Amino acid sequence: MAGDGELVLEVDAERAQELLASDDPPTLIDIREEWELEAGTIAGSEHLPMGEVGARLDPERDRRIVLYCAHGNRSLRLAQAMHEHGFEDVVSLAGGIAAWAEEGLPVELPGDLDDAQRVRYSRHVLIPEIGVAGQQRLLSASVLVVGAGGLGSPAALYLAAAGIGRLGIVDDDLVDASNLQRQVLHSTAALGEPKVESADRRVRELNPDVEVVAYRERLGADNVDRILGEDWEVIVDGADNFPTRYLLNDASVWHGLPVVHGSIFRFEGQATVFSPGSGPCYRCLFPQPPPPELAPSCAEGGVLGVLPGVIGSIQGAEALKLVLGIGEPLVGRLLLYDALAGSFDEVTVRRDPACPVCGDSPTITEYVDYVEFCAGTH
Repeated sequence: MAGDGELVLEVDAERAQELLASDDPPTLIDIREEWELEAGTIAGSEHLPMGEVGARLDPERDRRIVLYCAHGNRSLRLAQAMHEHGFEDVVSLAGGIAAWAEEGLPVELPGDLDDAQRVRYSRHVLIPEIGVAGQQRLLSASVLVVGAGGLGSPAALYLAAAGIGRLGIVDDDLVDASNLQRQVLHSTAALGEPKVESADRRVRELNPDVEVVAYRERLGADNVDRILGEDWEVIVDGADNFPTRYLLNDASVWHGLPVVHGSIFRFEGQATVFSPGSGPCYRCLFPQPPPPELAPSCAEGGVLGVLPGVIGSIQGAEALKLVLGIGEPLVGRLLLYDALAGSFDEVTVRRDPACPVCGDSPTITEYVDYVEFCAGTH
C-alpha cells in the first residue's frame, strides 16, 4: 500500500474500500476498545484492542493491514509506531469508522435497529453513553409535553428527532400569528389550526418512528389524573401560567413522575428538574405564586424569540438524560439564563420538609382551585 517509495500512513474511506474489494485484500483491524464496538463495526474486520496489536501481530510483520478506530487518530499513531518497528505495509483509515459511515459505506450494528434507524440515529449510536442499547431505550420511551408553545416547540422537536418512541402533547389552543415569532413547531400554513394537530403533523414529518398522542384539552384537575396515568415516564413542563404549573406539580408528586420545568420572560429563562422522592418540587421553590403584577405573561411582557429555544432545548436534554439514566439531571439545581448578559448561573434548591405537597407531613392531599390559589383568594 506504499507508493513510489513514499511512505503512506493513511488512506481515505474510498481507497480503503477499493483495497478491501481487491483480489488480494489487506487485513482490516478494528483497534477500538470492547465498549466502542456497540457503535458499529466495518464488515469483515478483526477486533484487536490497541494495546494488544503489537504483541499479537509481531510475528506477522509482512502482513498487509488497514487499521481503524473511531476517528482515525489512534490508528494513525499506531500505524506510525508499527512502521517504526518493522511492519512494512500498515495504513490507517483516515477519519476512522465515522468517516466510513459519513461516506455512506455499510456499518454493522448490534441490536434490533433496522437499516433506516441505523442511519438516522448513527450519531447517537457513536456516543458511548447511548450506543445501540440507549437508542433502543429512547425508541421505547414515553414523554409527555405539556404545552405546544414556546417551550414545548423545541422540546418536542428535539425529543422527536432523538427518537422518543411515544410523545404526548397537551394543548387546547389554536395557532395564532403572534405565536410564530418563537413557537417553531408551527407555521403560517397552520394559522387557526389546533396546536396539537399542527404539532402532530410536524413531528410525524420529522420522524415517522414517533407515535404522537395528542390531547386537545387544557390540563385541569378534571383530566390530569387520566392523562398522567397513561404510562408516561417523564413530563416536560412547557406551561405558560401558574395555575397549570401548580396543578402539574401536585399531580406529578402524587403520580411519582419527574417534571422537567422551564419558564421564560423577556430575556431571562430558567430550567430545573423536579423528581419526586429525590429532590424538591415546584412548591419548595415557589411556596406561593407571585402577584400577577410581578409576573406578567409573555403576552403581557414579551419574550425574545430565541429564548424559548434555549430553555426548551435544555428541557429536551434533561428529559433525554432522565430516560437514559445518564449524567447529572438538574435535580435540586435551578439553571438561570440571561440572554442579554450571555450568562448562565445556578442556584441550589432544597426540598422543604414543611412543603404542603412533598413534605414530611403533607397538608395538601387533593386538588385545589388553582386559579383562586394563584389569585391569592384561596
